[in-house]
Amino acid sequence: MTAARRLIAVVDDEASVRCALARMLNASQFEVDVFASGREFLEAVQVRRPDCVVLDYQMPGLNGRDVQRQLTSAQIRIPVIVVTAHEQPALREQCLAAGAVAYLAKPLRRERLVSAIHDAMSLGPGPTQPR
Repeated sequence: MTAARRLIAVVDDEASVRCALARMLNASQFEVDVFASGREFLEAVQVRRPDCVVLDYQMPGLNGRDVQRQLTSAQIRIPVIVVTAHEQPALREQCLAAGAVAYLAKPLRRERLVSAIHDAMSLGPGPTQPR
């Protein structure tokens, strides 16, 4: 009997990054949904909840922190891994304080991302809603 593949949402405004992450995660036996914007993800999460979200911080419109805030205000608990091309210690602390379970700098190494996803899912849903 095979276990169901865990669903990972990838939210990034760059098509090449979405494609690369989807390939990387599919090769690691995850099911992947990709979203080009925070708004697109927030609309979709009402219908289909992923087990974890890999969320780009810097996007036009809603940035990663905005998406985190909206998930929190809607009491939607999903482990969040924030990814960014611009490593900033203060931003790392803000994202983690807002409930992200990891903050990773691009380019992402497959082993590090997969490990962070497994760690995030083992912690269970994020802190924004009772279990």
